[in-house]
Amino acid sequence: MDQITRQLSETGIVPVIRLSRPERDAVPLAKALCGGGVAVAEVTFRAAGAATAIRLMKEAFPDMTVGAGTILTTAQIDEALMAGAQFIVTPGMDPDLVRYCQQKKLPIYPGCTTPTDYHAAYRLGLTVLKFFPAEQSGGLDKIKAMGAPFSMFKVMPTGGISLKNLGDYIRNPLVAACGGSYMVSADLIDRQQWAEITDLCRQSTAIIREARSGPASGS
Repeated sequence: MDQITRQLSETGIVPVIRLSRPERDAVPLAKALCGGGVAVAEVTFRAAGAATAIRLMKEAFPDMTVGAGTILTTAQIDEALMAGAQFIVTPGMDPDLVRYCQQKKLPIYPGCTTPTDYHAAYRLGLTVLKFFPAEQSGGLDKIKAMGAPFSMFKVMPTGGISLKNLGDYIRNPLVAACGGSYMVSADLIDRQQWAEITDLCRQSTAIIREARSGPASGS
């Protein structure tokens, strides 16, 4: 496991962030996340200004691990890299994007939920996948079923993760970390509720610590 993946795994939760006003919100949001013990972020390219947000976060908090999500093209990978992104997340399995990141020695976590996706990932030498959309694709039951023939993979479930089910996911040994937007919702960011975001991060890290200190759920 590379250093970036290890950092994401150790944190256990990766906030998935969509910023429409990065100049206003990127730095205070990064401060709120770090203050809650979650010094990682996936900034989605679904919003214009994602690269600006990544750059501002990394400039203000150099030790924070920041990546780019919803990446669909090699041009976006280049833009994210120029901004300081340290990992790439794609919504689907695109072998060309995986190879492009591998050439640049940049961790990439493609969205995978089917045996075909997993097999393609295996052929590409990947070890950690984004399981997306998690809840809509069968959740933990599907992750466990996929882990039978593909036990070499760890996954980062994203989609439908909340405080209510975070512990259940984290307890499973196939799960490296979870992606979530509940602590960085558009409403919280628009209203600049930084203290509430910090509190949600603290609640999340407490759940993760408790889940990892207890017995693991079967895979």
